[in-house]
Amino acid sequence: MHERDIFDEKQEVKQASFSCPHCRERNDYDVRWIKRTKRKQPPKNMNQNDRAMFDKSRDYMVRVDDMLACRNMRCRKRFEIPSSQSVVFI
Repeated sequence: MHERDIFDEKQEVKQASFSCPHCRERNDYDVRWIKRTKRKQPPKNMNQNDRAMFDKSRDYMVRVDDMLACRNMRCRKRFEIPSSQSVVFI
């Protein structure tokens, strides 16, 4: 059994405020996430282990973007998203 059998996927964009480590300017950036929500009904061909995995599963989000480009016209350098979680349980 695969995760795509348990979850429905949907892309979302969330705003987050970060400061560029190079020029120190703070801006709001669009960060892409994949939201995985648990399906209402389990798949039909499941064994006992798969059923337990389905029962324990929860909705969660996975961050797609790891790098951002500075919005300052003079800087424009790329930087990594600092200390943010890459997986968030809903």
